Amino acid sequence: MDDFEVDQVVQRALDRLTLLAETTTAMTSTLDSYAAVRRVCRILVPQLADWCAVDLLDDEGRPRRVSVVHRNPDILPVGGLTGLLPDIPEDPVGPLARALIGAGPLLLTAGDIPSPDKAADPLHARQLELFDQLGTHTAVVAPVRARRQVLGALTIGRSADRAPLTDDDLAMVEDLTHRIALGVDNARLHRETQHIAERLQRSLLPTLPKGPLQMAARYAPAAATAEVGGDWYDSFPLPNGSTTMIMGDVTGHDLRAAITMSQLRNMLRGIGCDRQEPPGHILRRLDLAHGVLYPQATATCLYALLDQDDDGDWTLTYSSAGHPPPLLVTHEGDTHYLRGGRGLLLGVDPSLPRPHATETLPARSTLLMYTDGLIERRGEDLTHGMTRLRQHAAALAREDLDTFCDEILAGMAAEHADDIALLVTRTPTKPQHLT
Repeated sequence: MDDFEVDQVVQRALDRLTLLAETTTAMTSTLDSYAAVRRVCRILVPQLADWCAVDLLDDEGRPRRVSVVHRNPDILPVGGLTGLLPDIPEDPVGPLARALIGAGPLLLTAGDIPSPDKAADPLHARQLELFDQLGTHTAVVAPVRARRQVLGALTIGRSADRAPLTDDDLAMVEDLTHRIALGVDNARLHRETQHIAERLQRSLLPTLPKGPLQMAARYAPAAATAEVGGDWYDSFPLPNGSTTMIMGDVTGHDLRAAITMSQLRNMLRGIGCDRQEPPGHILRRLDLAHGVLYPQATATCLYALLDQDDDGDWTLTYSSAGHPPPLLVTHEGDTHYLRGGRGLLLGVDPSLPRPHATETLPARSTLLMYTDGLIERRGEDLTHGMTRLRQHAAALAREDLDTFCDEILAGMAAEHADDIALLVTRTPTKPQHLT
């Protein structure tokens, strides 16, 4: 072998390593498997093939073409060639069906690609139509497989004016599909974990009490995490007739934070029902128990009591353990934060007394309690988020509570990086005989 041939072999090896590295980067750059494989197709074309297609099996096992890329985009019809494909036949004959049950990689020459009217089944027909539309002379169809499970198939093709694909290319395609499979599998595992985590989180949230006060609540998991968090809200009637409103946030985004959150919530329920004391006293008792049971954890909590007096007015008595202040919105759209009754986070110094404050709530006013994910943004001062919340809430002062909550989330929580919990109540119109 002369020096020129050696240089060619080395260059091919370098090209192969580069292609594999770029594929790995594309598959690990996002947890959106569809977006990732589209990036891979754009890498493989035209470096390895004239066109590339990826088909993935959905949760019901149906094949879906998620990407088709050609070196000449004008060849592709408007809207592309993606979408749901016919089901895999019981007796797989075509190369795509065989790959989707685990066969391959399969090398196809011109003699292995008949016209679409010779197809053995609807799925085979769709693949032959693709070969025909894209002018395919040779192709490789390979299963995308991870953990002994087929997730889909990769197809690459070359036209007659380019060197044909050969058996020498099969090992390369197999390496590529291995990297694609790892990325697709990781994305699916992330999605499944996110779904389980959200179901767990929602199972810990309470049913709101019925009564003269309207109430609504929302919980929105972080847009980019698959882990459970420590955000919670709660509301329940006390034996003395008061109605509680509670909002809390345990530090952390993992199972430990969710467990701590659940147990703190239950302890607070027990302490509140048993003692029926002012909010500052209740939070101090909770802090003492928290310090013994969870000495390494910190949490914020806002504990409030709603009561109606003999004149029909509603009062809010509240205490805050390092939690963002509740927002009061009048029926006319005036807004202000309730900043009284403030104390340290739970878990910092349980020996300190905790103050509480009282606020009279105007008729038809809306009280909003929330966790910090609603107002915090990276690189932004917290006051900007609080100002935005006041503006959004003022504009929604007369909307029903479900619309109020949904619009607050839509306006404040786009691509939020933290969990968000909201708890909202609205006072009724004051009875006429009491005015």
